Amino acid sequence: MKWHKVNGVEPNDKPFITKVKVAGKSICLIGYEGKLFALGSTCPHAREDLSRGWCKEGKLVCPVHRFSYDLETGKGSPGQNDYVDNYPVKVKGEEIYVGIISFWDKLLGRG
Repeated sequence: MKWHKVNGVEPNDKPFITKVKVAGKSICLIGYEGKLFALGSTCPHAREDLSRGWCKEGKLVCPVHRFSYDLETGKGSPGQNDYVDNYPVKVKGEEIYVGIISFWDKLLGRG
């Protein structure tokens, strides 16, 4: 896994949802209840931009059809049978980093 610095976002305790580009991927960076989460930014159901959604009960809610995804796992709510990618997040000082596992690391089981 390689850690990538997120530009333009500083850690704070305020809730937020923003879309960032990390290692060529569009990622939804979320501050919720004092924690940071990173999920894929595209809803697999409606292809909508999840950064336009909101958080409720530990889930990111799609703004179009209200499908929701667990902030920690990316798993869709019961009955949806879908998920969005989730990424580890760490903070070093005033910088946020998102961990990305390469295709080859996944293939070789190094993630």
